[in-house]
Amino acid sequence: MRRAFLALALVPLLFESSALAGDAEVKAAQTVIDGQLKAFIANDGARAYSFAAPNVKQTFPTVDLFMNMVTNGYPPVRKPQTYSFGKVQETGPTSIVQQVLIVGPDGKDYEAVYTLQQQPDGTFQITGCSLRAANSLST
Repeated sequence: MRRAFLALALVPLLFESSALAGDAEVKAAQTVIDGQLKAFIANDGARAYSFAAPNVKQTFPTVDLFMNMVTNGYPPVRKPQTYSFGKVQETGPTSIVQQVLIVGPDGKDYEAVYTLQQQPDGTFQITGCSLRAANSLST
């Protein structure tokens, strides 16, 4: 399914080194994620979709397709009870990986790992998200 498209194979060592991203880049990336999560909570699909990078929009060319994918494949991201930012890593001069700790609608803990890419206009957009339950974090 297309859900696998957004799943990332992240090496555990990714978060072991200190973050290289500057404060402004980290803040910009977190603002994008926060905006998308708030849009999901408000059921504003068009706004949530606006934070998706071109690669995501190519795979999910309409708001409805995108929202169906998130609703069916990422319920904790779609309807988080709470969320907070965790570790961050710059993986390239214009790429950021941001950990988000989420309490899902089921009351369970999840880790979402977002990848973001800086666009030609200087803004960051979300290129992918992987999600796993907290009980799998130790594996």
